[in-house]
Amino acid sequence: MRLILLGAPGAGKGTVAKMLTAVDGSVQISTGDILRVAVKEGTKLGKQAKKFMDAGDLVPDELIMGIMKERLKEDDCLAGFLLDGFPRTIPQAEQLKVLLSDLGIKLDAAVNLDVPRDVILDRLTTRRTCVDCGAIYNVKSAPTKVEGVCDKCKGKVVQRDDETEEAISNRLDVYNEKTAPLVDFYQREGLLMDIAATSSEVVVAAIRERTGA
Repeated sequence: MRLILLGAPGAGKGTVAKMLTAVDGSVQISTGDILRVAVKEGTKLGKQAKKFMDAGDLVPDELIMGIMKERLKEDDCLAGFLLDGFPRTIPQAEQLKVLLSDLGIKLDAAVNLDVPRDVILDRLTTRRTCVDCGAIYNVKSAPTKVEGVCDKCKGKVVQRDDETEEAISNRLDVYNEKTAPLVDFYQREGLLMDIAATSSEVVVAAIRERTGA
């Protein structure tokens, strides 16, 4: 399957993507993960992107589009891909449409995960991430066995800079201003699939029914 996963930060796009990749071998492509690796490694791209990410702002299009162009050409995308958190703006969506056309790729759907703002705030302010292996925990629903220590690799588990209440509120405001219009864009393209994301299982079942996966 070839899908775009839409939805505010914390809507569950990453979780749904991981569940779907197990279905047919599609690869999850998360610009957020790619950028965080670049920041951790101190690459040129990482240094440019860090100031935007720490503030909860969108990374400029020229940085994102360069990443996506190279990523979609890689061999593992031949089996299918799930774009997690991309595109985030109308200009990105328009550029992606051209890029996919040039590569001869047709999308199956753009899936919008609809989750209330208060639910998202609660999810993200209580989320914690391992700085070494990237494992994700939640202090309420899925805490580590030892506070601050990763169950998997014993690395340090922290709250990310972009998951403080202030940064999250800013990210949601940016989403509503710049990213939410994508729902209308993909509606016009005839690709939109709107789902009330009550649970990841419900979302996955609906997508599989739509795509026949």
